[in-house]
Amino acid sequence: MDAVQIKTRGKSSTLLDPKIVLPAIGTSFAKLDPRVMIKNPVMFVVEVVAALTTVLFVRDLVTGSADLWFTGQIILWLWFTVLFANFAEAVAEGRGKAQANTLRETRVGTVAKRLLMPGNTELYEGVAAEHLSVGDLVLVEAGDVIPGDGEVVEGVASVNEAAITGESAPVIRESGGDRSAVTGGTTVISDRIVVRITAEVGHSFLDRMIKLVEGAERQKTPNEIALNILLAGLTIIFVFATVTIPSFAAYAGGQISVVILVALFVTLIPTTIGALLSAIGIAGMDRLVRFNVLAMSGRAVEAAGDVDTLLLDKTGTITLGNRQATAFRPVRGVSERDLADAAQMASLADETPEGRSIVVLAKEKHGIRGRDLAELGAHFIPFTAQTRMSGVDIGGSSIRKGAVDSILASVSAVPGVASIQGNVARAIEGAANVEGARELVAIADEIAKAGGTPLAVARDGKLLGVIQLKDIVKGGIRERFAELRRMGIRTVMITGDNPMTAAAIAAEAGVDDFLAQATPEDKLRLIRDEQAKGKLVAMCGDGTNDAPALAQADVGVAMNSGTQAAREAGNMVDLDSNPTKLIEVVEIGKQLLMTRGALTTFSIANDVAKYFAIIPAMFLAFYPQLGVLNVMHLASPQSAILSAIIFNALIIIALIPLALKGVSYRPVGAAALLRRNLLVYGLGGILVPFIGIKVIDLAVSALHLV
Repeated sequence: MDAVQIKTRGKSSTLLDPKIVLPAIGTSFAKLDPRVMIKNPVMFVVEVVAALTTVLFVRDLVTGSADLWFTGQIILWLWFTVLFANFAEAVAEGRGKAQANTLRETRVGTVAKRLLMPGNTELYEGVAAEHLSVGDLVLVEAGDVIPGDGEVVEGVASVNEAAITGESAPVIRESGGDRSAVTGGTTVISDRIVVRITAEVGHSFLDRMIKLVEGAERQKTPNEIALNILLAGLTIIFVFATVTIPSFAAYAGGQISVVILVALFVTLIPTTIGALLSAIGIAGMDRLVRFNVLAMSGRAVEAAGDVDTLLLDKTGTITLGNRQATAFRPVRGVSERDLADAAQMASLADETPEGRSIVVLAKEKHGIRGRDLAELGAHFIPFTAQTRMSGVDIGGSSIRKGAVDSILASVSAVPGVASIQGNVARAIEGAANVEGARELVAIADEIAKAGGTPLAVARDGKLLGVIQLKDIVKGGIRERFAELRRMGIRTVMITGDNPMTAAAIAAEAGVDDFLAQATPEDKLRLIRDEQAKGKLVAMCGDGTNDAPALAQADVGVAMNSGTQAAREAGNMVDLDSNPTKLIEVVEIGKQLLMTRGALTTFSIANDVAKYFAIIPAMFLAFYPQLGVLNVMHLASPQSAILSAIIFNALIIIALIPLALKGVSYRPVGAAALLRRNLLVYGLGGILVPFIGIKVIDLAVSALHLV
């Protein structure tokens, strides 16, 4: 994901997009409303003192006081400081509003076909989508827009969700299972489905998205609140420090104007981070939205950055999701080619990814090309949950492939043996080739221990051998887990596989631990155990059975293609339904925390340089010895004060791009990150103002502004 230009639903958005920047200028003035400004204590105080000095300036203008030109410039830059802070927040919000406008385009005047009688799809009435109620059943046919959030209760259809996800590839939605949820504003492109409406008008998933990306419901996170309290506390301290200066100056035999005191105060308080704090939080949520992940709150984004334990489903996350045939393992007396030929014949009509991979492997390893089953008069036997095997009858010969226990049972001469479970010895002893049966079981055990899945093959009651299927671990996933480990995050793979298979996949993928044969109760127990140790836990899921764990996890990422229960239980929704995004979600959360920490460090550090500029300038007349602190050799006290105030305002504008796109993420530990922040943003925060204030001072002197 590019941090400067990000693809969003087919459109690009840049940091300097005029469609965002120009409205933000007007919004900056609208945000001067004290009822809005008070939400940002630091900038509210700056606005108050700017307003106070403006009133005093008007008074001096009437009475004809001296130094109006210098005073007017200070006041002008004080207002610029407030406006620039508002502008940073307005730009961040503007990017979210642009996203919301894209979403609003999906809300059209849809007419729904509401069923008058459940079960009768021929009898319906046309109703405006906004008049639908929870529980209404609507018929949606090819070309129709789904009128509201709901669940498919009948049928199966291909749905275009580009309006929500930005992806043009259609998805399948069907009744039952974990792919039944549909979203209002998406379009059915084939077949027809009956949808039960599950959301009231104005409370649909799309409505919630629009409110969230606009920032209307964005609440400050605990860390953000704590930092605001710290900044407010520092501001109060500097208020007391500043109000004591006039008496100190009087004791020294002089006086300091209110405008100079205000200038000192504004440069003392942490205005830089105070101005950018809100923009950083909004931009963090915006980065997730542009990554097609919707966070229900800023708290969820922040929690993602503090995650200690990451739970990932094996299938589709760690592995490619479809097992692939990798080897043919014949028993003694059978050639590998004969096994491959029989396995391919039994798989020619098998359209599953596993079946297709068997056909391809037989062709690649032995040059066996596919044959036309129709020409051969073959009868394909489909796989069923009861038999747990499939195959083909052709030319008086019968070929079967399937689970090892089922194939052994099919060739056993012992009556009543339905599976090898509990009847291993009986099935083996009942086989025509006892030694072959024992060898087959040994091969199957070896494959299982290596993390593969064995499929046995038999022809006419004779055992031929085993096909080795393997979950293919995604390329680069091991390196990504190593990065997470360096960040101090423990990864746990969750799978329904047996412990031997799970252990092999876990070892190959490089995860820290695994949970095999996982049930919903097991997932929930694991999360609670981790949280009891003080850990923050993240997980993803898409099914109703994942809902308890998603609700319990600190960061629960629900798949948009999943059930309504899962989407409501999680505090994030992945619009692309890509479980691997859980890793990116953690990275974006950490980037938010890193950005906030880096800019806080920079803000506090650059105050040091401003002290060297303005404090000697204020007291030089009373204490000439302070001239040694004028290390920047600024032209005059007035030039020093004006230059510091100008820099204080301009640095906010300069840092807006960094606040919006975030500090570059690097998977390093907390100690290394602290050292890097202190070096780059701490030292940089000291050096940049020294250079910036000196350059501004030269410009102020050259232009004779003071």
